[in-house]
Amino acid sequence: MTTAYLCLGSNLGDREQTMAQALATLCRAGLTLRRSSSYYETPPWGPVPQGPYLNQVVEVDSPIGPKSLLALGLEVERMLGRDRANEVRFGPRRIDIDILLFGDETVRDDDLEIPHPRLMERAFALVPLTEIAPDIVVGGIRAADALAQLDRSGITRHGT
Repeated sequence: MTTAYLCLGSNLGDREQTMAQALATLCRAGLTLRRSSSYYETPPWGPVPQGPYLNQVVEVDSPIGPKSLLALGLEVERMLGRDRANEVRFGPRRIDIDILLFGDETVRDDDLEIPHPRLMERAFALVPLTEIAPDIVVGGIRAADALAQLDRSGITRHGT
């Protein structure tokens, strides 16, 4: 088993229900949930006008390798209605599942980079990550220190 951190996001439909369905499906497929952050409402990222996202980071134990975990995440997205082939890049989406970290592994493939290549630049992922793993270090830098340098305006704990 390898500890992995996944970021789930949604800004279409019943966002919370979709993310809960995604997590339940991942767990039925063999991942073991260890910890989950709160849901955070976050402003959309990128050039396409769209509604706010809900984001959450989960810590899971994975019995499969990073490429298989990527395939599983993509299949769960597809099952929940995401059509990557026909969507606008950085546009709205019903569900997004990103692998942020996979143990201490580094992966650099055409279709997968771990640690996630823009993790340390994205408050919408670092806020929930540091909630559940406040001392985590990525590439020699504490995630909390990276977060302290970013604009967190517009990020709110969902339901508060």
